[in-house]
Amino acid sequence: MMRIIFGAVLGLLVAYPALLAVVLAVVAAAVSQPAVLAFAVGVLLWPRITRTVRGWTA
Repeated sequence: MMRIIFGAVLGLLVAYPALLAVVLAVVAAAVSQPAVLAFAVGVLLWPRITRTVRGWTA
């Protein structure tokens, strides 16, 4: 699923080069917010965290 999303975003950036500036602005705004960054990292790592904790309790 992530490969499809990544490919779609990459295709849009190739088709519409002006979109690159918009994407960079959104990424810069998101990275400058520590809470947003922490939430994104938590969402990405949640499956690994749950497997690790499940291993501790089993």
